[in-house]
Amino acid sequence: MPVAAQPSPPAGPAPHGPVDGVAPTVPTGIVWDDALCEYDFGPYHPMAPIRLALTRELARSAGLWERPGVETLSAPVASDAQLAQVHDPAYIDAVRRASRPLAEISAEELDELVRFGLGGDDVPAFPGMHTASARIVGGSLTALEAIRSGRVRRAVNFAGGLHHAKSSSASGFCVYNDAAVAIRHALDAGEERVMYVDVDVHHGDGVERLLWDEPRAITLSVHETGERLFPGTGFVQDSGGSGAPGTAINVPLPSRTTADGWVRAIRATVPPLVRAVRPTLLVTQHGADSHRLDPLADLSVSLEAQREVMLLMRELAEEVCGGRWLALGGGGYAVIDVVPRSWAHLVAIVTGAPIEAAAPLPEAFLAAAAAARAEHGLSPEPGILSFGDGRPVAAGDWSRGFDPGDPLDRAVQAVRRAVFPDWGLDPYLD
Repeated sequence: MPVAAQPSPPAGPAPHGPVDGVAPTVPTGIVWDDALCEYDFGPYHPMAPIRLALTRELARSAGLWERPGVETLSAPVASDAQLAQVHDPAYIDAVRRASRPLAEISAEELDELVRFGLGGDDVPAFPGMHTASARIVGGSLTALEAIRSGRVRRAVNFAGGLHHAKSSSASGFCVYNDAAVAIRHALDAGEERVMYVDVDVHHGDGVERLLWDEPRAITLSVHETGERLFPGTGFVQDSGGSGAPGTAINVPLPSRTTADGWVRAIRATVPPLVRAVRPTLLVTQHGADSHRLDPLADLSVSLEAQREVMLLMRELAEEVCGGRWLALGGGGYAVIDVVPRSWAHLVAIVTGAPIEAAAPLPEAFLAAAAAARAEHGLSPEPGILSFGDGRPVAAGDWSRGFDPGDPLDRAVQAVRRAVFPDWGLDPYLD
């Protein structure tokens, strides 16, 4: 059973000072390559690459790429050896075979690829799939190495966060698991402890499973309950393998949890656990699909709430591990109206001063979004003109007590009772 980790100095360079984006400048990195948009399952798939292109456009037109100290990080194609840190070589070979033009793949081979999760509506095969998927992994590895070397203090790969992929199968629109590869690489390179915090609406099952028996990796997933939502996992009792009991932490939330409730649940669980674990590196996944407009889930979270949680992750990284923070994207299927705004907030918070939720969207982005709607046969959305939803967060403070008649508070307190003692925390006081 784990106990609270002893404080240890963060690896890498010392903190550079304030993190408000004013002074001194903090070196940061944004992963980008236009080829990242080649991760494309076709015109009718929910995970449309336009969400990446529009995020890039919004971040660019908001001036985030031109901030002092910001470096564009490359997204090379990860090697088979890098992928094999978490993926079975037979699976990597299957992805390569599925990456050929469809006309070159026999019916028998297509049937055989299905057992690897390749094919069908979830993860349909497409030409070049291996290269496109491995490039996302390469981007997260580049960001990780930039942080570990001290070249940057924190970095973001919003194309990453493909958290459902397993060792030998694709799942949930995810082919290779860039987060798990990056964490495994960091541990193999000597990182003392890595904590992974996943706030995507879906359980981060792939990362959890791939690190299930690794005591130096602590995974924490906050998600809509698996009783109601894919992938049907991530319950409080799922707490790690025999080699690392207590290192998998799950916070399943009731369907229709509000923005205030979502922030309240995260503040009641994540900060005390991060402080108890004391990771030397923080990796976070920020799927935008917790938003109330997302078509594939049933939480009611706002952009203001997502922004607040992003700021919380940065604060925790600064407090606990010297600011060493790798932020990833993830899910998000309101690909024009929500995802670019959510991840522009993430890029802003990684690179310096946050963008105010009430700030108007740049005209260049509005034009690009309108063109994307027209291309996809969607109606105009004239009401979306700012970076936020106009819904300020008013989350209650857990330290003032909880309501046992509230399903959300009951779910959160169940997590605290189950998990906090493992890390030397009092579920009623901490």
